[in-house]
Amino acid sequence: MFTLKRRDKETRARTGELETAHGTIPTPIFMPVGTAGTVKGILQRDLTDDIDAKIILGNTYHLYLRPGTDILKASGGLHKFMNWSRPILTDSGGYQVFSLAPNRKLTDEGAVFKSHIDGSRHVFTPENTIDIQRIIGADIMMAFDECAPFPCDYRYAEKSVALTHQWLDRAVTRYRETDPLWDYDQLLFPIVQGSTFDDLRKISAEKAASADMAGNAIGGLSVGEPADEMYRIIEIVNEILPENKPRYLMGVGTPVNILEAIERGIDMFDCVMPTRNGRNGMLFTSEGIINIRNKRWTDDFSPIDNYGPSAVSLYYSKAYLRHLIISGEILGSQIASIHNLSFYMKLVSEARKRIEDGNFKKWKDQVIIKLSARL
Repeated sequence: MFTLKRRDKETRARTGELETAHGTIPTPIFMPVGTAGTVKGILQRDLTDDIDAKIILGNTYHLYLRPGTDILKASGGLHKFMNWSRPILTDSGGYQVFSLAPNRKLTDEGAVFKSHIDGSRHVFTPENTIDIQRIIGADIMMAFDECAPFPCDYRYAEKSVALTHQWLDRAVTRYRETDPLWDYDQLLFPIVQGSTFDDLRKISAEKAASADMAGNAIGGLSVGEPADEMYRIIEIVNEILPENKPRYLMGVGTPVNILEAIERGIDMFDCVMPTRNGRNGMLFTSEGIINIRNKRWTDDFSPIDNYGPSAVSLYYSKAYLRHLIISGEILGSQIASIHNLSFYMKLVSEARKRIEDGNFKKWKDQVIIKLSARL
């Protein structure tokens, strides 16, 4: 169940609470990406204690290939396998199949693809991706879809949307005719596709809304299109997706992207950027973006971020973190990842507070100037 708590008067931003079997999620929320049952380099203890992640994301494609459904089933599902007691959302694998373009074939039945691990042949269908996610035990499951590339021509996008909608009908049927494998309810979200074509996005949003599931997702963005195009599509889709259900923008994005999307009515986000960029020395801070590899930080003994999104942000200096990253020390990647994830979590928490206080728009317009700066 999703409960709307507060609507911003100047924008479409809102706060809410999404109840799941493993806890209530405040929205807007950012979900750290734990593709293969781990947020890369981060202990579950740090995810709860320092980062305070309310929900994490797993991936059906990767978990299906490794460790495999037999192991996941024997362990009692992903929550028990990774010792995580909070909610989990699983992507159905549609985006990964999309990214395997040279090694996959799409048919009405589903997607035939070769494993990126050993080249073995596999098939994903709307039905078996529901079955796999039942075994994984995700609190929120995604319907199998096709993510069209950008750019693509209208004819391709039109066929892609038709295929996604056909698959959605079958996924919903499978969802309704099967029970959870474990002793708790699972939610299903359809995914809106349509590339950057307004009419296709409207058709797809109407189709997703008509499925009457617990929430809805917007896919196929942040795949190379300009940010303004993404924001325009969000506005079009959110005019159609129901207000009383959460809206999840998949795979987005930078702190600025997130705040702009919150302003347009998005409730849920995920992205690998905080951890991937952190491992490469890019830090998101309250004063702007830092490339910690730059020489200017060599003797800067100030905290990583005086804003203090986490204990590590205050405990370690820029100079020390630069030393670790330059030296290739694993601890450097861990500190940077924890800081970035904590910064994202603090950002959406502050957004929730500003919406509740009634001054989100003014705060957002001021803060994105700093967040965009390169230090």
